[in-house]
Amino acid sequence: MTFEPKAATAETIAANQAVLEQLPFDDRRSYDDARRGFIASIAPKIVTGPDGSTVWDLERFGFLAGSSPDTVNPSLWRMAQLNMNHGLFKVVDRIYQIRGLDISNMTVVEGDTGYVVIDPLLTAESAAAGMQLVREHLGDRPIRAIIYTHSHSDHFGGVKGIVSEDDVRSGAIRIVAPTGFMAHAISENVYAGTPMTRRAHYMYGVTLPPGARGLVSTGLGIALARGTTTLLEPTDLVTESGQELTLDGVRIVFQFTPDSEAPAEMNFHFPQFRALCMAENVSHNMHNLYTLRGAQIRDAAAWSDYIHEALEQFGAESDVLFISHHWPVWGRANIQEFLEKQRDLYRFLHDETLRLAAHGHTMVEIAEMIELPDSLDSFWANRGYYGTLDHNVKAVYQKYLGWFDGNPANLHPHEPVAAGARYVDFMGGPDAVLEKARRSFDDGDYRWVVQVVNHVVFADPGNRDALNLQADALEQLGYQAESAPWRNFYLTGAQELRDGVAVRGRGAASPDVLAAMTTDMLLNYLAIRLNGPKAAEHDLGIRIRVSDTEEQRLVRVRRGVLIRSAHPQKADAPADVSVELDRGTLAMLVLGRLSVDDAIAAGASVLSGDSEAFYELFALCDHFEPSFDIVTP
Repeated sequence: MTFEPKAATAETIAANQAVLEQLPFDDRRSYDDARRGFIASIAPKIVTGPDGSTVWDLERFGFLAGSSPDTVNPSLWRMAQLNMNHGLFKVVDRIYQIRGLDISNMTVVEGDTGYVVIDPLLTAESAAAGMQLVREHLGDRPIRAIIYTHSHSDHFGGVKGIVSEDDVRSGAIRIVAPTGFMAHAISENVYAGTPMTRRAHYMYGVTLPPGARGLVSTGLGIALARGTTTLLEPTDLVTESGQELTLDGVRIVFQFTPDSEAPAEMNFHFPQFRALCMAENVSHNMHNLYTLRGAQIRDAAAWSDYIHEALEQFGAESDVLFISHHWPVWGRANIQEFLEKQRDLYRFLHDETLRLAAHGHTMVEIAEMIELPDSLDSFWANRGYYGTLDHNVKAVYQKYLGWFDGNPANLHPHEPVAAGARYVDFMGGPDAVLEKARRSFDDGDYRWVVQVVNHVVFADPGNRDALNLQADALEQLGYQAESAPWRNFYLTGAQELRDGVAVRGRGAASPDVLAAMTTDMLLNYLAIRLNGPKAAEHDLGIRIRVSDTEEQRLVRVRRGVLIRSAHPQKADAPADVSVELDRGTLAMLVLGRLSVDDAIAAGASVLSGDSEAFYELFALCDHFEPSFDIVTP
């Protein structure tokens, strides 16, 4: 049975109406800026893959042309409308952007003989459609270089849609990225790829139908394209601020900004065009210091400092600022205001969190206490469409003080199922809890409803009354959320409580990401897959020779851990078995996409010695289910 989303309650309608009265909705400058420089778009607003499948469809979001409905926060509705601008736009002479064909932007710079492309989107199909639009309206010129601003996949994944690996290997095309790019691009997509992908389905509303009671935006863009994610390794690395490169006759001055919005990221300036690219270090929303899909905590102080540094170094020399999402900012005064208020936003979050922590307040308490000054809060580009004040404050606290608030009562709590059973028993049983929770629902206290009914759900996941009430409360919270990820989390949680888990998949890593993994990265991931308790009493030694790279490793499983040695001759014990295979076969084995039997049968693996040890290694490894439960145990 599929449950239909419900209407907004009176309390939700009132909450959203209050937003209309609190914020300056009569300020329409962003609507003009988001359309400025429009040249052309595709019609219909659909991108298809080689097999005819739809990978991008803005037609489904036509409902956003209307007025804000009761089931969407009006501020989020505003951002969703702005994100609907799509097509080819002129930023300034010789700099253009493709916007609205994916969650991110692709920027195209006219060089002396061809194009320099910045951030080729998330998918090859969208990138190809974007370049086709460029060539139709700007001319059919070759691509001479590509720049990856940072290590998130929506800024490199479409690269093979516009250039080939052979062109890069031949030297005809250069690819520029910040140092550390490959390691971070791979580790984020593989090491924590399974849980991160599952949570990303919540964050980006992947299973939500577009509509006023479903998906309206991701905050950074309308939605994620569903095509092919690719990767090509950089040929040139930026290692420090002040480094310069000339690409197809265009001089570029770089600012290296590691551990900002991404672990590997950079801003850069085009002196001859008086144009500043700020990558994703600024955007027309409050960004994430912690992203709900899961990632490393970002350094708010460093982030603020990088913005300040960019303002001091390039602000007076820039007439336009463009970014990896959203629309540009034109005019030196506007650029200064934009950078100053984004800089001060992250600095205020950082300093106020630590100030209040020094008074003994905990992470949750600080998140409820902090309010931005009106000069920051009312600035549209600081609104929490993606990150939020609440969870960013918690990120700052976690970075410095960790998850523990210092109260020993919170040092070793019961896990959710055991705690749920105890809470429900203490509160008089599930019927009593649900009766009181329904009263709280009627009062509009949806935050409390989801907090308390969660105990019933985890104590008794078959309790349909509890599942339905929890879903109803999550839904109303989603309708009120200004943050698109919060809305998508709430509504996806409601959807799964009502209908069960619909997402099925194999995980995050694309073939190109796997191919780019080094031997040591692969063995690190195999160590993650190793089931420690099962392996605790085993003692295995496997000597591995990677035929196409001529690398040798000794893998040792002992005491429940997998240790690799790059110097097998110095290892402390002989191997039980020797294995020869190429790195592609190793990758498929490590990722669980190829069995040992199939590898041997295909002649891709040659074993000598005790072959059972090789079988035993993989038998001790877990297979990860990418559709695990989240809102139920």
